[in-house]
This record gives sequence, C-alpha cells and structure tokens, in this order.
Amino acid sequence: MQVAIITGAGSGIGLETARMLHASGMAVVGVGRNADKLAALESALNDPARLATLAVDIAADDSPRAIVQLALDRFGRIDFLINNAGLGSPKPLDETDDAMLDAFLGVMLRAPFRLCREAIPHMGPGSGVVNVTSTFAMIGGKRGGAYSAAKGGLRSLTEHMACEYGPRGIRSNCVAPGVTMTDMVRHRFADETFKRVNVETTPYPRLSEAEDVASTIAFLCSPGGEMINGQTIVVDGGWTRTKYLSPRALTSVWSDPA
Repeated sequence: MQVAIITGAGSGIGLETARMLHASGMAVVGVGRNADKLAALESALNDPARLATLAVDIAADDSPRAIVQLALDRFGRIDFLINNAGLGSPKPLDETDDAMLDAFLGVMLRAPFRLCREAIPHMGPGSGVVNVTSTFAMIGGKRGGAYSAAKGGLRSLTEHMACEYGPRGIRSNCVAPGVTMTDMVRHRFADETFKRVNVETTPYPRLSEAEDVASTIAFLCSPGGEMINGQTIVVDGGWTRTKYLSPRALTSVWSDPA
C-alpha cells in the first residue's frame, strides 16, 4: 500500500487530493493547522486504517520530523509528498512588511524545503514529490509580492530536486493552479476588479475547482505520470498562455481614469 503525505489537507485542494488518493487505494497522512478541518477529513474518508492526521504549524522547526515520523510509525513508508499548504491575500512588495514576508516564505518555501529534506531519505524508486505552486510562479502579477517570491522559489527548488533525485527514481513536479474556487479565494470575488481580471481573461467558460487541481496531482502520483519529472503543469484554463479577452471585455466602453 502506497502512502502519501499531504499538507493543507483539511480543505480545498488538499482535501480533494486526499479523497482522490485515498480512493486510488493509498494511505494518507493529512497535515494541517486546524484540528476541526482535519476532523472533517477524518469523517469524509471514514477509514482509520488508511488515514492519519496531524494538526501542526508546518513552519515550526520540529514539524517536518514529526510529520515524517507519523507516516513511518503508522504506515512504514513514504511514497508521495504533496506540499500544498499556503497563505493567501498577498500585498505588493512596497506594502509587505517583514512579518508578512517571513510568514509567506516560511509556509510556502522554507517549510516545503525542510519537509522534502526530511522525507526524501525515506523515499525510493517510483515515489514522487508534488509541490503546489501558482500561476504567479509562471508570470508576473499585481499584488504578488512575497507570494510570488515563495512560489517562484518553490518551482526552482522542484527543478533542482528533479535533477538531483531523479536518478534514484524519485520524481519532482509542480502543479500550478490559477485562481481556484476554494474557501481561501472565493470571498475575493466580491471585489469586481479581481473577478474581471480573472474571469474576463480566461479562455475557458469556467474557473478551476479544487477537483481540477487535485486530479492533476493524483495523475502525477499514478503510474501514468512515471516519466514526468521536473515539470510544472498549469491548471488555469489557459489564463497564463493566452492574451484572451472575453467578448464582454472587448465591447465594454472605456472611461478616462482622469
């Protein structure tokens, strides 16, 4: 039985990934900060024999060792590591103080680095790491700030790992979601500008749901993804690769900002 560690497993993309990997027959180690959300994961899977959870701050110094030790104690092996935990609502560089910088880098770059470092010695041929990055790791975006820095660093780290550990049969890849309709993002659609920037420039009739991203992660953890290494798969309906504007945007009346 294969074993997957998933951070940010209590909601959104992490929760859907846990469901899919569990449905494929894997055991899951679900990690998150919120014990109540992890309890919901336990209820959703309803399989104590193939699920272990740990409520922990992944940025804490002792967290990587605790996470890996739980996987080994419960299941005796680690096959896949999915670094999914993240923070939202970033600010531009000039509005980002050191506390926000440290928080974003701590959760989305330092923590995955340290968890990979702890887990990889216990991973063997056929195993893999999937780091959840972002379209902001692919292109520049307003308000990216520390978020862009963290996700861009995680992409580069993944490419290094693909080269370093690929010869041992350990694959490393990124999945880069665009705006995805999770609880962390949904509230931002009250901002008309945010909605237009994403909806009117996506050449597909809907935005991503958590299931879309989770299914891509699950594929990378399947036999079908065996020869994919060092890649970033973008799940955004074409937002990053086109200069699309919707008919509504093209026919709207421009106003003078002055």
